Amino acid sequence: MVLGSTGSIGTQALDVVERASGRFRVAALAAGGGRVDLLAGQAARFGVEAVAVADAAAVPALREALAARGARPRILAGPEGVAELAALPCDMVLNGITGALGLTSTLAALEAGRVLALANKESLIVGGPLVKRLAAPGQLLPVDSEHSALAQCLWAAGPSGADARAVRRLVVTASGGPFRGRHRAELGDVTPEMALNHPTWNMGPVITVNSATLVNKGLEVIEAHLLFDIGFDRIDVVVHPQSVIHSMVEFTDGSTVAQASPPDMRLPISLALGFPERVPGAASAVDWTAAHTWTFEPLDDEAFPAVALARHVGAQGGTAPAVYNAANEVCVEAFLKGGLPFLGIMDTVERVVAEHAPGPASSVEEVLAADAWARTRAAELTG
Repeated sequence: MVLGSTGSIGTQALDVVERASGRFRVAALAAGGGRVDLLAGQAARFGVEAVAVADAAAVPALREALAARGARPRILAGPEGVAELAALPCDMVLNGITGALGLTSTLAALEAGRVLALANKESLIVGGPLVKRLAAPGQLLPVDSEHSALAQCLWAAGPSGADARAVRRLVVTASGGPFRGRHRAELGDVTPEMALNHPTWNMGPVITVNSATLVNKGLEVIEAHLLFDIGFDRIDVVVHPQSVIHSMVEFTDGSTVAQASPPDMRLPISLALGFPERVPGAASAVDWTAAHTWTFEPLDDEAFPAVALARHVGAQGGTAPAVYNAANEVCVEAFLKGGLPFLGIMDTVERVVAEHAPGPASSVEEVLAADAWARTRAAELTG
C-alpha cells in the first residue's frame, strides 16, 4: 500500500508500479485529503480495497469522486484511519507522508509486521527509539535517495560493508539547493518563489524549502545515524550540485564506494519496492557516451546552519530531534505564507531548540507532547 499517494513520492511510486507491468498490486492508498479527485482516480485505476484520508472533512467529497468512477473501496478517515490502514494485510507499506504526521502510521505498520519502505524520514527522526525498537532486521527499507545510495554502497562492499568497524565515514551529498554559493548576507531577500525553484529535484513545497535551508540534509544526517548505527562524527555532508552521486561510503582501507544515477526518485522507490531484486527499467542510467563534470564542495555552515544544528539535536537524542522537526515545519509554513523571512526559519528553529529541555522519547505520548510544545512555541515566535 502507498501512504501519501497524491504527493511527489506517492505519485512516482504508482508510476513505478504501472511501469512494472503486473509485478506489484496496490492494496490500499492514503492521502491528506486535499486532492480527493486525484486520490479517487488512483483508487479506481489500481482497484484498491481501501482508501484513507487524514482530513475527515474530505470524506464526502472523496465518496462522491469514487462513486463517479464506479469505485467503492472501504474508506477510513482521520490520522487514526491512516494508521489503521497502514496495519491492514499487505506485503509492504510505502510511507510517503510528509512530516511528523507519518509517525503513527510508521509504528502501526511495524507493529503489524509489515515491511516498511520509508520515505517519511520525519517519523524515524522524531520517534527514533520507538521505531528502532519495533523494527526487526530487514523490516525497514530506506527510500530517500541518499540513504538508498548508502545502503547500496554497503551492499556493494560485500561482507565488509555489513561490518560498521570497516566503515570510516558515510558521505551524504547535497545539491546545495537554489542558493548554493550564497553567503548569509545574501539570503535576506529570499522569497518563497525563489526557495521553491529547486535546480535539480521536483518535490513538494515543504521538502523543497527544506532543501533550500538544508534542513532536509540535517534530517538526513540524523536518519543516516539511526539507520546505519554510525556516529555523527563519522557522517559528512558535501555539496554536489549535479546530484548524480547520491552518497558515498569511505572504508577504513581508504576505498570509497559511490552510487551514481541521474536524479530520479523512481530508482530508490523501485529498489525498495522490489527488494532484494531490482526493477528493470525503473529509471534512466548515466549516459556514459557523453562527457560529464561532477564537482564537490564543502558545506558553508554559517550560511546554512541547519546541518550543524541537526547534529546537535541528534547527539542530544530523546525529544530534541522531534522539537527540531516540529519547529521547522511551523516555520516553513509561516515562510510560505509570507509571515517569516527566509533566514528567520533557522533562527527561530534554533531558538526553540535552545529553549527545550530534552526528555526521553520512550513513548508516542512523550514524542507528541514535545512536538506539540515546539509547534506552539514556534507559532508564538512567528505569529
